[in-house]
Amino acid sequence: MVVVGVDVGGTKIAGEVVARDCSSLASADLPTPVHGPELLEAVAGLVERLRAGSPEPVVAVGVGIPSLIDSRTGRVAMSANVDLADVDVVGILGARLGLPVAVDNDANVAALAESRIGAGRGRGDIVMLTLGTGVGGGVIVDGRIFHGGSGTGAELGHMVVQADGPPCQRNCPNHGCLETMASGTAIARDAGMPAEEVVRLATAGDPNALEVLARSGRYLGVGLASLANIFNPDAFVIGGGAAAAGEFVLGPARAEYRARALPPNAQADVLPAALGPAAGAIGAALIAWDLVDRDG
Repeated sequence: MVVVGVDVGGTKIAGEVVARDCSSLASADLPTPVHGPELLEAVAGLVERLRAGSPEPVVAVGVGIPSLIDSRTGRVAMSANVDLADVDVVGILGARLGLPVAVDNDANVAALAESRIGAGRGRGDIVMLTLGTGVGGGVIVDGRIFHGGSGTGAELGHMVVQADGPPCQRNCPNHGCLETMASGTAIARDAGMPAEEVVRLATAGDPNALEVLARSGRYLGVGLASLANIFNPDAFVIGGGAAAAGEFVLGPARAEYRARALPPNAQADVLPAALGPAAGAIGAALIAWDLVDRDG
């Protein structure tokens, strides 16, 4: 038996056929449609394509979506960066595919993957932040995803790190969120060029690029200090596309975190993610396997 894990991103939907040992047997991807109904149809089509080519029967599907998910119902409560709101993802995809479906926030499932088989393996409780177009977050406590009361908690990218900072993106009403100050989008805004180019220039020693990345890292460290005082994790894991900046961002983040957190909470390692862009689809597969195990 196998499952399919699907990671819905802002620009790409990625799917993996995943065995019980978390090995990937097949993968496929496609561009993310703009509109909600088209997005879910695209997810279903990708699953069907992977299912048709799977070497083993597919018994469940897991989906990670960049949205706030009501874990009691499987409905999308709202989305900051895609056009989905008040949608019964579990019901729609389950009926369309004829398979059990699990759904969770994309950063939550990435954190689960890093906790079980990635950088956080054997580390205990972890907090993961994914730095990309926005900043996603996931908290793993006792090996399980922390959801909060209704399932829409742990939106760590929307904690405020500068009270009077720039407006946040898309549907967030706040200002100065971690997403606004430390994401790949923030790096591009501050540098006036794509984040990838900033990293390239920093690698070549450009002082302006180095300062932009250091500033992003300092804001990340401010966020880590608050998260450390709230959750006291055993480790932080930092992933996402902007994490490719490596120590240009992580070095200032560690320094700021250790300077600001209460001393007993300033001991957690700050680690780069190990699974790269595959973390979301693998984590989505893990919640599918958890569904299989729960329902027998």
